[in-house]
Amino acid sequence: MLTLRKSQDRGYADHGWLKSYHSFSFAGYYDPAHMGFGNLRVINEDRVAPGTGFGTHSHRDMEIISYVLSGELAHQDSMGNVQTIPPGDVQRMSAGTGVTHSEFNHAKDQETHFLQIWILPNATGLAPGYEQKTVPATEKRGVLRLVASPDGADGSVTIHADASVHAGLFDGKERTELAIDPRRKACVHVVRGALDVNGTPVSAGDAVLLERESRITLENGSDAEVLVFDLAP
Repeated sequence: MLTLRKSQDRGYADHGWLKSYHSFSFAGYYDPAHMGFGNLRVINEDRVAPGTGFGTHSHRDMEIISYVLSGELAHQDSMGNVQTIPPGDVQRMSAGTGVTHSEFNHAKDQETHFLQIWILPNATGLAPGYEQKTVPATEKRGVLRLVASPDGADGSVTIHADASVHAGLFDGKERTELAIDPRRKACVHVVRGALDVNGTPVSAGDAVLLERESRITLENGSDAEVLVFDLAP
């Protein structure tokens, strides 16, 4: 079964310094029909204005992935990590028993555009952790490159969750297929551009939710970038 969730159906919040689309219920946006999907709890598409950002705040018992599309995101946390996340990097923060952090766009003239992703961990009370890796565009071109997994396979970041995340870039005749377990759930989130998912045309901000499917086919891309989530039932 394939369910299409269109970009315009997402929640939206405009805080002036932050413009954010919510794929699932988050903060002031509440939709009981979209509380998450499997163990995927949050996909927020955030645009942070120049010279602004998220002040110090706390998280616990959540696997958080940041995926920057343009601009840079400056990260600082209570574990002592001070990092800049550019496009092409994948950052994983395991909140575990509790962590505080801040995220800022220090540029004076450029917006930071990124995805904030939360996945429920497979256990609570874990030790907080941090990891950041660079995934070159060449490794995502025309294929689905593993970028997050439970065991850190293929140079992916390690998440403490029954889930994996692939990223891919598709244009023109580039095509790929990914076998999935029909007992699990999967989500294809279109980051930018447009392409066909199992024959269904989708574009930036759209998501395809899959249940009881055995394969994901991506083709007919037009400057497309996608994230594919393999999720717990």
